[in-house]
Amino acid sequence: MGCCSSASAAQSSKREWKPLEDRSCTDIPWLLFFILFCIGMGFICGFSVATGAAARLVSGYDSYGNICGQKNAKLEALPNSGMDHTHRKYVFFLDPCNVDLVNQKIKSVALCVAACPRQELKTLSDVQKFAEINGSALCNYNLKPSEYTSGKASVLCPKLPVLASAPIPFFHRCAPVNISCYAKFAEALITFVSDNSVLHRLISGVMTSKEIILGLCLLSLVLSMILMVIIRYISRVLVWILTILVILGSLGGTGVLWWLYAKQRRSPKETVIPEQLQIAEDNLRALLIYAISATVFTVILFLIMLVMRKRVALTIALFHVAGKVFIHLPLLVFQPFWTFFALVLFWVYWIMTLLFLGTTGSAVPNEQGYVEFKVSGPLQYMWWYHAVGLIWISEFILACQQMAVAGAVVTYYFTRDKRNLPFTPILASVNRLIRYHLGTVAKGSFIITLVKIPRMILMYIHSQLKGKENACARCMLKSCICCLWCLEKCLNYLNQNAYTATAINSTNFCTSAKDAFVILVENALRVAAINTVGDFMLFLGKVLIVCSTGLAGIMLLNYQQDYTVWVLPLIIVCLFAFLVAHCFLSIYEMVVDVLFLCFAIDTKYNDGSPGREFYMDKVLMEFVENSRKALKEAGKGGAADARELKPMIK
Repeated sequence: MGCCSSASAAQSSKREWKPLEDRSCTDIPWLLFFILFCIGMGFICGFSVATGAAARLVSGYDSYGNICGQKNAKLEALPNSGMDHTHRKYVFFLDPCNVDLVNQKIKSVALCVAACPRQELKTLSDVQKFAEINGSALCNYNLKPSEYTSGKASVLCPKLPVLASAPIPFFHRCAPVNISCYAKFAEALITFVSDNSVLHRLISGVMTSKEIILGLCLLSLVLSMILMVIIRYISRVLVWILTILVILGSLGGTGVLWWLYAKQRRSPKETVIPEQLQIAEDNLRALLIYAISATVFTVILFLIMLVMRKRVALTIALFHVAGKVFIHLPLLVFQPFWTFFALVLFWVYWIMTLLFLGTTGSAVPNEQGYVEFKVSGPLQYMWWYHAVGLIWISEFILACQQMAVAGAVVTYYFTRDKRNLPFTPILASVNRLIRYHLGTVAKGSFIITLVKIPRMILMYIHSQLKGKENACARCMLKSCICCLWCLEKCLNYLNQNAYTATAINSTNFCTSAKDAFVILVENALRVAAINTVGDFMLFLGKVLIVCSTGLAGIMLLNYQQDYTVWVLPLIIVCLFAFLVAHCFLSIYEMVVDVLFLCFAIDTKYNDGSPGREFYMDKVLMEFVENSRKALKEAGKGGAADARELKPMIK
């Protein structure tokens, strides 16, 4: 790390680790910097609430700066401002489906109206009749209802036909109820869709299958929790069970997909009405793609299992030790919930502040003569500050979870007598985090933020220049994005081990990162032989949950009474299942990584002799011996691995 001097690096390499003996605050300047940054975020929130117009956000406003549902003050040099809209509570867009994707807003004149048209109005005569009956003028304020059928009404009145609309709850905007308008929104966003009917059928499939989608998402959550229980109580046989289930699941899923494809291909097409024939063909094509993809995945999985078959047994002992950690530290299972809850709270705060920030500024006329609210001067850069806050604080919350988990596992590992563990090691770890190590977490998350921001900027530039840049520029952009992504992943892994080193020795971030890096380099073969295999087995667990949820989704969606395109619902369900499985099993993955670093430090500074007993238990000793034998048989063993390891004296 650039912030560590060579002298301090030399001292840290000679320093003996003293787990859990010294507790002192680390990286205090970074904690103060983070607090100042959060104060700045609070200032933005306060400024947006104080100077922004909550009424504009909730009630909405027209294109002349008037807030709907109240009496407005006259604005200088702005026509049609200062109108009394007490009885006009809803915002109506003359062309609601005209979306500006670049500026992310509706390119339409907005008016305040007394009521939204609940039925479609096909002609200007219908618009005039609606104004006379309901007292709600849908044309420009300068045009009287009696003039709606005149020549200039085509410019000042809404685009025909006027779609049936209903007010959005709490936000008083007239939104079209016809799904075709929303399909146009999605069509503009999804550029690869060339046929409107395809998009309509996809949206119809999601809406028709919403109950099944919700049920399958709940199923993935239940399966993830069951897998965590299995990891906790039967970890010795879990690896073999998981391997067999994944193989059988892959074979079964592939067979079912080919069976469904053959069945639907043989089904008679004469009995299907023409409107449903295209949907049936889309489903048949999707089944063929799924079946081919599943076959390729199964073949690749078999090859990987064949290569790693000798090392699957080595993972059993490590899973057993991690399972014992969850038995002693049951609150670890709930860490994803607390982290997710904290992230949701922060994201809600961030979005609400962003919405209020969007209502700040003074009214200025644009090129068309309509009103826009803009912030001038240095305050206009608050958007960037707010965006950086989203990344840094989100990474800070995730880093706090890593530090809390690392502290709890370190306490478990380096406590010789497990009966002397704190009543709740995870809460004790959170307490140490708050008292001593918030600065370290702030520094580590800031480093990740520094890598994320350039990558996101490059991704934005790439999306904006799509189709315009030449092949060389496109290749360079993608290469830079890929390199930054790899750097981010490497820093994430190093940060996690740095948090573990901080939890062990209570050193600052730079020292901990260097010490952890040295330990990992010294144990590179063990990292490859132990840690990677464990992560691969956890990945198989995620695959098992996704495959089980996806298979259940295929069976349920395939036997629906109505013909719907269930490609998009199935993709939504599988993505949600993977995210849920990742949230749960990532905790187990953290525990495995922390245990490995603790073990590496334990074997480096202890040899089993009196006064230098190992902290690890017998199961982990057997695991290390087996891995050494495997490495020695492969011709990769070293002389340093020749001595016999002895468990700690109890």
